[in-house]
Amino acid sequence: MKSPLHSVHAPKPIGPYTQAMRAGDFVFISGQLGIDPETGKLHGKSAAEQTSQVLKNIRAILTAAGLTIEHVVKTTIYLADMDEFGAVNDVYGDVFHEDPPARSTVQVARLPMDARVEIEVIAMRRPQTSA
Repeated sequence: MKSPLHSVHAPKPIGPYTQAMRAGDFVFISGQLGIDPETGKLHGKSAAEQTSQVLKNIRAILTAAGLTIEHVVKTTIYLADMDEFGAVNDVYGDVFHEDPPARSTVQVARLPMDARVEIEVIAMRRPQTSA
């Protein structure tokens, strides 16, 4: 069974998708851009500024799902320019500093709204116990 999730504190989707989908114990958060939910515009010009807003948006969606950043098990980061990896990594590391999730980072040709960064997330509602 799956159910869509929505937070009024994160930007509305800019296409035919939902902010997030709960499926069993997992929550799949659609790729988030650094859109300010109040203005509908990208926050800042730099990858670091946009990453900060992306992570705020992700936290808002996680909160709507009854989760926190500690429930995140996997992220995928899409960068417009791999030269901005260090700046994005610094902001990301401030949020995911303890037991960071698995992660992939790739450079793409272009992102919606000419964003510098997009991040998608998989979170798990209940942590697995050690065997």
